[in-house]
Amino acid sequence: MSIRILVTVLTVLVAASSEAADVAWLRKMNQKIPASETKVRLFNAQTLDGWQGQKEKYWTVDGGTIIGSNTAGNAPAASTYLVTDKPYKNFRLIFESKLVESEMHTGIAFWGHTIEMQGDPFSYKGHLVMYPSKYGFFDLYGRRSIYQDKDGVAQAAGRQHDWNRMEILAIAPRIRHVINGKLVADWTDPLPETCVAGPIGLQLHSNKVAQEVHWKGLLLTENPEDLLISVEE
Repeated sequence: MSIRILVTVLTVLVAASSEAADVAWLRKMNQKIPASETKVRLFNAQTLDGWQGQKEKYWTVDGGTIIGSNTAGNAPAASTYLVTDKPYKNFRLIFESKLVESEMHTGIAFWGHTIEMQGDPFSYKGHLVMYPSKYGFFDLYGRRSIYQDKDGVAQAAGRQHDWNRMEILAIAPRIRHVINGKLVADWTDPLPETCVAGPIGLQLHSNKVAQEVHWKGLLLTENPEDLLISVEE
């Protein structure tokens, strides 16, 4: 067997093993969800049904993964979002995400609404949980930075250009964020009136270079119990 063929076989085997591990993790998380919570499958792993955004320009689905991407030529002047049709307030979100290209952070937006910025009708005003290049919480078009990863806990738990397994537990006005089994942020908004029901959004950040971000899983539950299920002891 040639070295090239051997490398190809090993690459395929590693990819298959990684995919199997991802499926096993999502299945495990699904089984750990308390029976009292209502499960919602935000993503059917095939289409972008149930989502709104500039789909033709920035958003695609491939291999059970939502892909947000742009070239240097069509980079968004304002951060653009793929948002759910339905609004949510108190929820648990289990998902995996990977920054493939660029060093710009991405994030999950909620507790707000879409607004038009720089000609883009799918920017977002609300709360944002940021990762992986920069971690913390942001009040988009409001107070700006509201929680920072000052001790580097999230930075240490996160992986820059690899899959990150995450849980966001949002029970207004409190947000908890788990990355790869580690609780990295636990913050309560001092302005609870800003924590309103709104769509959940996947962020493709404003930029001037090519970028690509992936998401998969995206299992959501409504009215969650006040406990984390993905933290590893």
